[in-house]
Amino acid sequence: MDKVIGIITNKKVYMPIIYILIGIIIYSILSKVINKILERHSSSKGKDKRRGTIINLLKSIIKYLILIFVVLGVLNIYGINTTSIIASLGVFAAVIGLAFQDIIKDLLAGISIIFDNKYAVGDVVEINGFKGTVMELGLRVTKIKAFSGEIKCIGNSSFNEVTNFNLASADLFLKLDVAYNTDIDKLEKVLEGLRKKIIDIDDVIDYKLLGIDEFSSSSIVYMVDISCKAMTTLGVKRKVLRMVKEAFDKESISIPYTTVDINIRK
Repeated sequence: MDKVIGIITNKKVYMPIIYILIGIIIYSILSKVINKILERHSSSKGKDKRRGTIINLLKSIIKYLILIFVVLGVLNIYGINTTSIIASLGVFAAVIGLAFQDIIKDLLAGISIIFDNKYAVGDVVEINGFKGTVMELGLRVTKIKAFSGEIKCIGNSSFNEVTNFNLASADLFLKLDVAYNTDIDKLEKVLEGLRKKIIDIDDVIDYKLLGIDEFSSSSIVYMVDISCKAMTTLGVKRKVLRMVKEAFDKESISIPYTTVDINIRK
């Protein structure tokens, strides 16, 4: 019995267990703190697409750091000189760093992109003159698909500037030509009547009547402003013009066009 008690009370038996339990507790507490901090700073438009990546990255770093400290602590209990191990690890890390410095640069740049919210999967961006949709955002590379189908992998450390077309909405200013004899009140009533249909178009955010913009040589130019998601203006424009044409035909609002009179003399 005394031998069992002696084994249990031996520092080399209970201290490693205590170290492991402390490591688990610290990891659990820090994980909860990270979750709460990122939830507090999440996007107002819903779940931030980068939040999950950041959480997993931080948890992995914390987990491996705690594991290293626990292992070193346990080795120290058993009388192993951890100072020489730490020094060896430092030399090894320096050699690895020199050998894989480009990869490390990409990793650090990837972490910076994620934390700075520069872009996310699904965003339309332009990097180093290449424009397209982000297919994959990794810690080392970013994969972008151009509108013509090409896919380009760009190292995260190979660029300093990026243009993100999804951070703000785009304004589509649509000029509508109508005849000079058009009743403007009727015109605005017809255009206002299209509001619900236009707002219901995918990617449209807002729709506003701006008023008469110009008196051209053969028509009154009336302007409307349609706010929509970036890179969707051309598709939205086609749909809106079709709606306008159908509404103008129905309400007998004429759209001026060039005519040619031919007189044949006998």
